[in-house]
Amino acid sequence: MTSRPEMMRGPTGGQLTDSARQQAYSEFLRPQEQMSNVVGFGSGVKWTDGRPTGEQAVLVFVTQKVPESMLPERDVIPRQMDDGTPTDVLAVGHVSAQRQQQRQSRSTAPQDVTYRPDGGVAEQLAHLSQPLLEELREMGTLEPQILKRRMRPCPSGFSVGNVRVTAGTLGSVVYDLLPGATVDPPAAGLGVPAKFYVLSNNHVLADSNRAQLGSPIVQPGVFDGGTDPADRIATLDRFVTIQFAPQIPLANQNNIVDAALGVVEFQDATREQYFSGAPRAWRRKANVAVGDLVKKSGRTTNISFGRIVSVDATIDVNYGTAGTARFKDQILTTNISAGGDSGSLVTSPDNVALGLLFAGSSTVTVVNHIENVRSLLRVEIAEQLA
Repeated sequence: MTSRPEMMRGPTGGQLTDSARQQAYSEFLRPQEQMSNVVGFGSGVKWTDGRPTGEQAVLVFVTQKVPESMLPERDVIPRQMDDGTPTDVLAVGHVSAQRQQQRQSRSTAPQDVTYRPDGGVAEQLAHLSQPLLEELREMGTLEPQILKRRMRPCPSGFSVGNVRVTAGTLGSVVYDLLPGATVDPPAAGLGVPAKFYVLSNNHVLADSNRAQLGSPIVQPGVFDGGTDPADRIATLDRFVTIQFAPQIPLANQNNIVDAALGVVEFQDATREQYFSGAPRAWRRKANVAVGDLVKKSGRTTNISFGRIVSVDATIDVNYGTAGTARFKDQILTTNISAGGDSGSLVTSPDNVALGLLFAGSSTVTVVNHIENVRSLLRVEIAEQLA
């Protein structure tokens, strides 16, 4: 068995410089003629010979790697940005919103890709992002233990969804910001919450903008046998609208989160993460770094563990019939999810909330920063910062 290269020992990486970000938009995501296979970019670290160097880099996300000799000159990724920041190319496959599909299918391992001669982060991901679950499933010895049972009170991590959709994951229970609470700088308020909400994705609770406010949310989701009104746990209260192409061109979109709330009775759901514990605090996005370890509890792949590959990422996500949406300021991790895990709360190993999972591929998982979710929905996820 091939040994896995050693990971970095401490967090590193940060936000892109303004000049690097502007150049990445103009060169990699050109409004008129986007680079071949390119679906995004983000801040990360340069990898050489399968190991992280700790040197900050701009990661360019592609569906698959193509030998440089086969690309037209205008589609060749430069070795560094104009400000001197090096680049690295990461094959992420086809990234899509991870609501449960109509038919369950066996997941596949990351596709073989062609690597640059100097190695790259994708080579490491080929080892790190394939969970043991997938390896055992290929041998026919294990099927995922899905969190699809009806639960009251329902722990976070179980199947949930609007009656219009299949199934996703209940991420956490939150409440409106209390009097005295602030967004920037963030601070908790004082008082008694008037209402409580289940937190998940827009595409799980609001059917990608299409569901009516007040519509039923069932637990488990419809795909897992949930019916209304017998299994109703919440009703849709509000969501952050997602901008989709072709209605709004990708270059004009400003998506930051895929998030929604369903109002729930206090006794019917709990922010205790199944098998994992309740979030004890949340972390500002400026303190979320490449190399950080993460975990999540979700409907399809239950408890899973990974590591942050990129922060401050911009990436295009396929939503099927709803269209394609470009998200900015995202976290990318190694693969910790599958269809049906959308809405899972992503935390540190010691239960500090970092983000809200909403999309992925066979290689990476895409996560909204929890600070953005808190600010845009104006809800409290935990009472302390960490």
